[in-house]
Amino acid sequence: MATQHKQLDVICLGRIAVDFYAQQIGARLEDASTFAKYLGGSSGNVAYGTAIQGLRSGMLARVGDEHMGRFLREELQRVGADTQYLITDKQRLTGLVILGIKDQETFPLIFYRENCADMALTPEDIDESYIASSRALAITGTHLSHPNTRAAVLKALEYARRHGLRTALDIDYRPVLWGLTSLGDGENRFVESANVTRKLQEVLHHFDLIVGTEEEFHIAGGSTDTLTALQNVRNTTQATLVCKRGAQGCSVFEGAIATDWQQVKLHSGVRVEVLNVLGAGDAFMSGLLRGYLNDEGWDQACRYANACGALVVSRHGCAPAMPTKLELDDYLQREQQVPRPDRDAHLNHLHRVTTRKQQWPELCVFAFDHRKQLADMAHQAGASHQRIPQLKNLLLTAAQAAAAEGGLTGNSGILADTTYGQAALNAITGQGWWIGRPVEQPGSRPLRLEHGNIGSQLLDWPQEHVVKCLVFYHPQDAAELRHEQDEWITEVYRGCCKSGHELLLEVILPENCADKDQRHYLAVLEHFYRLGLKPDWWKLPPLSAAHWQQVGALIETHDPFCRGVLILGLDAPEATLQAGFAAAADARWVKGFAVGRTIFGPPSRLWLQGEIDDATLIEQVKQKYLRLIGLWRQYRPQPEGKTALR
Repeated sequence: MATQHKQLDVICLGRIAVDFYAQQIGARLEDASTFAKYLGGSSGNVAYGTAIQGLRSGMLARVGDEHMGRFLREELQRVGADTQYLITDKQRLTGLVILGIKDQETFPLIFYRENCADMALTPEDIDESYIASSRALAITGTHLSHPNTRAAVLKALEYARRHGLRTALDIDYRPVLWGLTSLGDGENRFVESANVTRKLQEVLHHFDLIVGTEEEFHIAGGSTDTLTALQNVRNTTQATLVCKRGAQGCSVFEGAIATDWQQVKLHSGVRVEVLNVLGAGDAFMSGLLRGYLNDEGWDQACRYANACGALVVSRHGCAPAMPTKLELDDYLQREQQVPRPDRDAHLNHLHRVTTRKQQWPELCVFAFDHRKQLADMAHQAGASHQRIPQLKNLLLTAAQAAAAEGGLTGNSGILADTTYGQAALNAITGQGWWIGRPVEQPGSRPLRLEHGNIGSQLLDWPQEHVVKCLVFYHPQDAAELRHEQDEWITEVYRGCCKSGHELLLEVILPENCADKDQRHYLAVLEHFYRLGLKPDWWKLPPLSAAHWQQVGALIETHDPFCRGVLILGLDAPEATLQAGFAAAADARWVKGFAVGRTIFGPPSRLWLQGEIDDATLIEQVKQKYLRLIGLWRQYRPQPEGKTALR
């Protein structure tokens, strides 16, 4: 059966779990205090890794009907992996793994897989039409360890052979999962077992490609001499064998097995500083499958594989450490010059921007992160500051009502603070909105952070929240002031890069400066880029059409992966903002607006004075928000599938 028109490139069948990685590098697992949560499990990692390498991958497994199962499903869907046969198991929980990084040789690991969902896969779960929809089937070896999952694997292999799929096995030997070690000894990679060798050799003939470390071929071949083990494997299968040889690289055996390593070609990789070997094998498999399934030849396939593994060992985590296609190709062009990928600024930026979780082609943001302005407004109205949190909840309700009425799914957002808006932030988080939070101390110049060190702030922020930092900056400021502000902004940017949060950098010329020529915004952006800062978003006041074109040229030169620019309001009348939107009509880097007091100012003042009730406030704010969106869309074509507001 022809394979070139299949819906999928590869279906991954095997382990999928949630990894909890200790964040204290160098600590014993006993002493770890915080953990990062990632997608994990060998097959789950390969489904993820092949998807971000440009292959159309699918995941065939089971996950629990709970938060962790939904997390795994959403992570795979986010990178485009097919999950229609990632079955929800209502009787079992998703498997978990707890991992640590003690040193370059010690990676403690505990599997929590007692009666877990992915090990409940049965032959009845294997749909022939789904297998037939793919060009290849990739199995990981753990599922050969249990009668039910083994039967499911064999059923899938039967369908794969019937429909002409390529078949691949990652031996993925974990002695603890074969019942050969104590439950806490997940780190152990090799225990001799004639039973495991026999069970593996019974199925090796089903595969076109078999991949493993030297130790994994030792178990598959029943010998601790690698070449002897490879020969024993060759006696059972004509598959291409790819043997991973650690930091040296790998070797490919398509025919007879040589009797001397001197006769074996080594596909070498670049040596890098090792932080974490966990997940490197799954990254290797992902890169190898890219080359193998695209028929690029073994030299190139091994180049991809070795590079993927090298990048992952230099980073924290498995799946999230894997390179995207764009990132990998960039690395391969410069690999000899990048001995420490974890310290290469360009590579790390590529990893950051090509693994973003959501796209925002248009963004209409209602900003009510104001603190001082609302406190002043309450004071003037004779109202208690304790009413401001209630007001912000009502503003959120108005924003949600506007989004529902205007069909704004996927392009609406808010800016809200923690001082008065924590309840609003909690309510909207997880609803698919763009959410920004300020970190600057209101009105500070030089810049100061409201709640202290940026790292300690971001520690308990939801990952989807965007850091908004407002700086009052002028290129003609005194050198000492500019240097001090540069240091604060750099700290914020580095904190975001470390935590994974996006950064919106808002720039406003100081109110008391005499020269407010718009060209100064160009100078400020150019200066920040030359400092090495690449914020995900810029927030700028309305500029002329000519200046917007110059801003766009700056972004394209320094960071073509920038999310774009949002236009700020500064309490401007609607007519002023409309003129600003018109000037940005042809500026493709301007993605929308983030406006506040123009929307909420007068109604909020009336509400604080007790002149209107909650319902009237909500209605007035909703209508103002909708009008502003309508003004914006007068000058912009609608994203595909959207309709203009009337």
